[in-house]
Amino acid sequence: MKRIFLFVVTNIAVLLVLSVVSSLLGVDRWLTENGLNMGALLAFSAIFGFGGAIISLLMSKTVAKWSTGAQVIDTPRNESETWLLGTVKKLADKAGVRMPEVAVYEGEPNAFATGAFRNSALVAVSTGLLGSMSREEIEAVLGHEMAHVANGDMVTLTLIQGVVNTFVVFLSRVVAFFVDRIVFRTERGTGPGYFITMIVCQIALGVLASIIVAWFSRRREFRADAGSARYLGTPQPMMRALARLGGLPAGELPKSLTGFGITDRTGIAALFATHPPIEERIRALQAGGAG
Repeated sequence: MKRIFLFVVTNIAVLLVLSVVSSLLGVDRWLTENGLNMGALLAFSAIFGFGGAIISLLMSKTVAKWSTGAQVIDTPRNESETWLLGTVKKLADKAGVRMPEVAVYEGEPNAFATGAFRNSALVAVSTGLLGSMSREEIEAVLGHEMAHVANGDMVTLTLIQGVVNTFVVFLSRVVAFFVDRIVFRTERGTGPGYFITMIVCQIALGVLASIIVAWFSRRREFRADAGSARYLGTPQPMMRALARLGGLPAGELPKSLTGFGITDRTGIAALFATHPPIEERIRALQAGGAG
């Protein structure tokens, strides 16, 4: 789905909008009027960095529903939806969190969880996953997603994104300041070169910073797999689900949502992959089961 990529892209877009607004309001001119005020710039960067991440988090459920076309199940229309709601409720009770919204969307085998708070999350599964797995395997996948919710992974991701954003905002303005002074010869305040350089650097650094977010996401997948094994009392269903997914087309989540889905495409490079290789995840479950 569009999960980590959608979260990252939404985050970058929010930061760009905030940056444009701050420039129009003259904040950047104030920061650079008498040279670069590092202390004020760092405080400004932290406020914008964490603010952008928090706004992206608060938008996560809405963006997820919009980007996947997920339909929330308010009243089950058939036995399958009744089972799905009952299974999620059972897992939510085991995880110690409130029942999340449950949704279904059209697509290849995949699932995801998102939301700003543990007790008001969204768990969605694709029609491809529901049609290709046994109920025990589907339950294991749902357990994986509920583990993400119970572990507060979205909030932790937001804090990490906030720290990363702070450095992106800070460094982009430092680079823009020196480019504006040295290349464009602006002697006081800021010129067009500052604004253009700042936007370009913010986009480029934001993309590079997503490597850190992707690394965090990969680490949390192992913990979510272990959570599924714990809720079901055995790692076998999750291992079978992963093995089955390894032989199926990985349903692409809206990229901002891939981070808490169940499968992921590696993309341009392994550094940007939000999920570890399925073989590694199965080995980790085997090792945990043996322990």
